[in-house]
Amino acid sequence: MSIETLRTTIRGGVLLPGDAEFERAAQPWNSAVTQSVAAVVEVADAPDITAVLDYARRAGRVVVTQPTGHGATGDIDGAILVRTRNFDNIAVDPERRVARVGSGVRWGQVQAAAAAHGLAGLSGSNPVVGVTGYTLGGGFGWFARTYGWASDAVRAVEIVDATGRPQRVTADSDPDLFWALRGGGGDFGIVTGVEFELVALPRLYGGRVMWPVDRTGEVFELFNELTADAPAELSVWLQRYAIPGAAPTVAIDFAYLGDPAEGRHLTRRLDTIGGHIADTRGELSPAEIGKITAEPTEPSPSLSRGELLTDLGDAVVKTLIDAPCAPLLNVQIRGLGGALAQHRPDGGARGPVAEPYALYLLGLGLPHLQAGIADRFAEILDALGPSVTGAKPYTFLAPGESAAAAFDPATLARLREIKRNRDPHNVIRANFPVLDAVG
Repeated sequence: MSIETLRTTIRGGVLLPGDAEFERAAQPWNSAVTQSVAAVVEVADAPDITAVLDYARRAGRVVVTQPTGHGATGDIDGAILVRTRNFDNIAVDPERRVARVGSGVRWGQVQAAAAAHGLAGLSGSNPVVGVTGYTLGGGFGWFARTYGWASDAVRAVEIVDATGRPQRVTADSDPDLFWALRGGGGDFGIVTGVEFELVALPRLYGGRVMWPVDRTGEVFELFNELTADAPAELSVWLQRYAIPGAAPTVAIDFAYLGDPAEGRHLTRRLDTIGGHIADTRGELSPAEIGKITAEPTEPSPSLSRGELLTDLGDAVVKTLIDAPCAPLLNVQIRGLGGALAQHRPDGGARGPVAEPYALYLLGLGLPHLQAGIADRFAEILDALGPSVTGAKPYTFLAPGESAAAAFDPATLARLREIKRNRDPHNVIRANFPVLDAVG
């Protein structure tokens, strides 16, 4: 069956290899990842998704959904790549503190709409990340220590299932599928919309203080102190940078979800380290939370590795603090705990995290640098030894890694059972599929 038939069966656009815009459309956000797909389909509506799934079942192909292309692995040769950017509606109900957004919406758009009512969603640190992929994988950022995983705030998920049938999935309509969709990844349906709770957050206080690299030891000690006794409303991240062409630096990023005066008091120890070269501390709207880390908002080539840390002991100090950051661009340590460590009986597949810290390593993904970056990742992980548990958040998984690292064995087994029951022909494939997961 020719894939050309898709051009006449859907309302949206279909791009095939050889078309002028195909390479651009198939490219994920991380330009170091190559996706050798059979077609890129910009679906216009749910019937378009049904038509794509019907074709894929008959043709023996798989369907992968990437609203923004974040989280792509490149392991989708021959797949049909679906983009849902046309699902761009946002509806905020300030009385119920609920938002319903289409699967093409990005977090910055949600926060801007919610902030007009003194509300916020449980977004990450980058405003261009899509709501759907982030939430399906659990999702944690500046709000997580206070409110938990973004997936736990979900009230309903609108999908087209593997049979092509539209569904609104809730805790009452389908408890097993609802559980899997909240943190289990994108294996269980093509999402068209998500409804989730918002939180009241008229003000917050946060920003970045940055110092020259020779202050790294002092800054690390302060980070250790701040995270040891921080209330759940305060999140603190340590950042080391080695940007080509610039002097290496160290920074503390933080967000306090509450009265700015209290936030200033809690972080007053930042003023005990002199010689800072940047200071962006101030009161922020939830819509401005992306300013704290000021992460890139345009596609770029990168290699990353995420891990969970049990401690900030000698191995961490020697490997992540005393050693140069280069050849990596960024070494980030996030303080976790708070609501992330708490079990929720009504929670989804993304359960609590016992480890108190998360580690994120980032390198420039240019072809001539990739081998050296990968070697450095391996050296760091070997040196950290038992301080790294091997578990990691789903949204921290990188190409070549497995969903098995994101779930305990019982959770992974349940996700696999639900996947087999709802998609026996494995037509829908997540960036990190649960059926392919190996420990």
